[in-house]
Amino acid sequence: MDLKISPITVQAQTVDRLRNAILMQHFKPHDRLVEAELCKAMGVSRTSLREALRHLEAEKLITTIPNRGPSVRAVEWEEAAEIYDVRRILEGEAAALFSQRAQPQHFEKMRSALEAFRLAGENHDPMGLLTSTNQFYAVILENCGNRIICESLYGLHARVNFLRSQSMSRVGRSTDSHEEMRRILEAIERRDAEAARAAAQDHVQRASAVAQNVLKQHSA
Repeated sequence: MDLKISPITVQAQTVDRLRNAILMQHFKPHDRLVEAELCKAMGVSRTSLREALRHLEAEKLITTIPNRGPSVRAVEWEEAAEIYDVRRILEGEAAALFSQRAQPQHFEKMRSALEAFRLAGENHDPMGLLTSTNQFYAVILENCGNRIICESLYGLHARVNFLRSQSMSRVGRSTDSHEEMRRILEAIERRDAEAARAAAQDHVQRASAVAQNVLKQHSA
């Protein structure tokens, strides 16, 4: 058995860099992604760039318009509201299920992610906020015992992160999010399924309200 680890490919790095540039709003909704300029800026071939663009189009972060080329896709509030509705239902159920299955090592990982989130908020580090939030939820989703919930939410992963980056841009939101995620963890540690479900759903509901205001301001 060959267990050798392969280095990350140029295409994978290109996808990650472009995705992060969109999430961090270096490229904003409706911005055109000009291939020649991106190839020069990133030092990659046109083939690698086009494969990366196709990948991000599948994630619904970009769209390709005939005779105009690729551009950053705008997520309208109607679509965002549907995503938050799905998150509220599935993340609530995942938290409830996980509360009955969680092990001490899971609590340790979640506490570590929560502390990383707090520090990222203090340091005004938007990528750190996204990374630590993903780490926190990965423990819940990957250990809740329901693969379909996990697969469904990971299928929305890129758009969820886009919306998180929007809501986290609001001053004071990271402090509120930290408190909401702490309540989720405490309910899970008590193995209180209903409290875990309620805390997870409340967190999504509050994030939804903030994102709605941010997206409508951007539209205006």
